[in-house]
Amino acid sequence: MESEDPAVVQPPCPARAIVGVRIDGTSYEDACDRITHWATLPTSCYIVAANVHVVMTAYWNRAYRDVLSRAALVTPDGMPLVLGLRLLGCTSQTRVYGPDLMLAWCNRAARLGLPIYLYGGTPEMLQKLTQHLTTRYPRLIIAGSHSPPFRPLSVEEEQADCDRIHQSGARVVFVGLGCPKQEQWMARQQGQIQAVMIGVGAAFSFFSGEVTQAPRWMMRWGLEWLYRFSQEPGRLWRRYLINNPAFVLLFGWQLLGHRLGRGLVKKPFGDGF
Repeated sequence: MESEDPAVVQPPCPARAIVGVRIDGTSYEDACDRITHWATLPTSCYIVAANVHVVMTAYWNRAYRDVLSRAALVTPDGMPLVLGLRLLGCTSQTRVYGPDLMLAWCNRAARLGLPIYLYGGTPEMLQKLTQHLTTRYPRLIIAGSHSPPFRPLSVEEEQADCDRIHQSGARVVFVGLGCPKQEQWMARQQGQIQAVMIGVGAAFSFFSGEVTQAPRWMMRWGLEWLYRFSQEPGRLWRRYLINNPAFVLLFGWQLLGHRLGRGLVKKPFGDGF
């Protein structure tokens, strides 16, 4: 996780729209401060860690874009979005990566005694993830965990999951269902689950040891996608070989308009921004 010296941390930059999706200026410290506030009230809300895949899914899918617009916080999870924010004026913006945000919050939750809940993955994954987190943060309270089936849930099943989480007393729910399923699930539960829900995607796989993370130097240079693609080409080829070039084209068009002082230039195609 990126370290932040409190003496040099800048105030959060105002949010910017990148290819039609609001991305918030924030940091690990700022995000954890917000989560602390919402969790202690408590407030029913959700946080999205956005990367190019999230942004492009929203570009092609208006309903999903509406889900993102209702999030309490949308962090720049991927380096292309960090660069995008910097080019749009947030010059000191750093990455707020979902898996590292999970660890940052677990560290704070352990100190504050605020219980968490783990939702997603497989039973074996959750067992390994729980062991990893409690070993790393011995005072962390994991109020419960649940692995839903890999199919659409019935209304009754979804309500039972909500009831289970509510009864656990958890103040923060980490959701590892993958994009776009986890964001859609969190949006449906807003107002139902009195807790902060945070979509962390592959963090469950990483911290359970089932999938290896890219080296930190690749992350810093924005090459994490290449590492993940090399591991799972059959599953990820469409995400990286179609979405990434499309994002470069669309954001380049947006940036051109920004630099010319006309705001967003009329889009060349599609219905994204």
